[in-house]
Amino acid sequence: MKAVFDHLAISAASLEQGALAIEAMLGVGLEPGGKHAFMGTHNRLLSLGPGEYLEVIAIDPEAPRPDRPRWFRLDRFSGPPRVTNWVLRIDDLEAALAEAPPGAGRPVELERPPFRWRMGVPDDGALPFDDAFPALIEWQGNLHPAGALPDRGCRLLRLEISHPKGDRLRAVLPIADRRISIVTGPKAIRAEIATPHGEWWIE
Repeated sequence: MKAVFDHLAISAASLEQGALAIEAMLGVGLEPGGKHAFMGTHNRLLSLGPGEYLEVIAIDPEAPRPDRPRWFRLDRFSGPPRVTNWVLRIDDLEAALAEAPPGAGRPVELERPPFRWRMGVPDDGALPFDDAFPALIEWQGNLHPAGALPDRGCRLLRLEISHPKGDRLRAVLPIADRRISIVTGPKAIRAEIATPHGEWWIE
């Protein structure tokens, strides 16, 4: 199974609050994203280079409440904007979910025109290992959000995932990327981003 880093998810109590916080941290502007009708959420985006991006995501106050828990535990989110999740791109969602720990989700067809994708969506909105396990996504067609974003010169340098069961998490991850490290410790996800203004950690 092929798996590569796709994007970071920064959750926020409101999209404006999240976008302002990340723009202040990194010194670059975010781009308009769109709305996810299935989950009642919306986002803003930042390119991290070819095939990779950063997403600020929040509940859309204008959208009807979905009949299921929102992804990334957004229904229970509180506090300042922070990195809550990371997403791996795979080429066979069913095979990836069959090999993933229980709770990685079931395949769901999604779209935010012009983009279409399939994603493993947990019924309760929570991913394994307290959300330290990545969400799994399979893009449909040739379009990817990163390809539609201007390159602001930002790149992911390091992604560090800490969890009390770090060894077990490392054993079930379907990825080999030298930028990504799994450590044993209190649950946390943080990323080092190179920008035109220097290198910064966000968490």
